Amino acid sequence: MIDALWIFFILIALQPILRQKLLETSRQRLMARIEKARGSRLISMIHREETMGFLGFPVLRYINVEDSEEVIRAIHMTDAEVPLDLVLHTPGGLVLASLQVARAIRHYPGKVTVFVPHYAMSGGTLIALAADEIVMCEHAVLGPVDPQLGQYPAASLIKVVEDKPIAEVDDETLLLADQARKAIVQVHDAVKELLQGRYSDEQAEDIATTLTGGRWTHDYAITAVHARELGLHVSTEMPDDVMTLMTMYPQPVRKRQTVEYRPVPKRSDHKAS
Repeated sequence: MIDALWIFFILIALQPILRQKLLETSRQRLMARIEKARGSRLISMIHREETMGFLGFPVLRYINVEDSEEVIRAIHMTDAEVPLDLVLHTPGGLVLASLQVARAIRHYPGKVTVFVPHYAMSGGTLIALAADEIVMCEHAVLGPVDPQLGQYPAASLIKVVEDKPIAEVDDETLLLADQARKAIVQVHDAVKELLQGRYSDEQAEDIATTLTGGRWTHDYAITAVHARELGLHVSTEMPDDVMTLMTMYPQPVRKRQTVEYRPVPKRSDHKAS
């Protein structure tokens, strides 16, 4: 009886590990199928909210230097004539890491397609701008790439200094405003660099100014329709396999699932006569 209990507890302890390994194997199998169908190298950058340790604190993942290292390593392992596909699902992250990835795919000799099943905000949008084609679901969104200095938008810091008499502005705000001006110029120039060669100089300037100038709040949702209106090369022909791949990066389980449905296709019961 004691031996049976030990075996039971061991199986319970191993279950999450085995389930994760099976999920990873399924992902790799599907990624191989997509690569074969498209003749491409497929890279995914998926950031989910994760739970930290046994305390259960939510931790939001974002683009960091480790991500840029992995993406660049994958690109270096790919022949120049092989198309590159990147699946993006991210709230954004470090400008340095995002720009490293963006420049790596911008200078890749083959065609680069970025797939955005749900959202690629901030640094994710910066990466998407470097692609030859952006493929978004109908309801997927991109976001502005205006710089943020800590908790403050760079454009707002500049506006505060411009709208108030200089004598009424404290030294710290003046320093932040100076950094804000530099940050906007740097990101603006980076966006133009990423768009160069695939857009006219006028288009690149308009897109860069719109996305970096602080016209909207940083979490403003840019839909596929809006992105086309801005002049971006956006398609909504999202492959079904890419959407299936997203289901293989599940959100960590909470005590109660917030969205639930039967995971089967639902068709109309009414048939044409």
